[in-house]
Amino acid sequence: MDYLNQFHGNFKSAMQWSHLDDLWHVLREEPSDWYVYAIGETVPTSPLKADLFMCFLDEMQQLLRTEHGESYCGIVYTDNLVSPQMIKVYDPNNLGVSCGYSENPPLPGWVISRTAPVNLSVLQKPPKNRQRWWRKLFTHHNH
Repeated sequence: MDYLNQFHGNFKSAMQWSHLDDLWHVLREEPSDWYVYAIGETVPTSPLKADLFMCFLDEMQQLLRTEHGESYCGIVYTDNLVSPQMIKVYDPNNLGVSCGYSENPPLPGWVISRTAPVNLSVLQKPPKNRQRWWRKLFTHHNH
């Protein structure tokens, strides 16, 4: 299946924080061959190295828990909670209408996938604060 068809497919929410913990656990079991695409940044042409992927999961977990001040998660969606191939992570500070029906639903902040991504940022621009967060995260870990 190509990236856009997969992106527009059916997704299930990691509604509770425990669901997100379970999903992260599945990803940590096989940390290789995951593309991490921060919408608005350069589209990755290769999967993240396993150590950087684990770092990304740690940082994303912290960001979501800190900035999404709800008793539930509900902003991470996956095509399959047990054997995911694509995960959409919505930015807690740029949610718009991420659930329900919307004529112009927001793009997720990040897409984690086994399939090489294509440019989605032409549809919308992410907030500048997230671009800074993303660049700082990988600048720090590449030194």
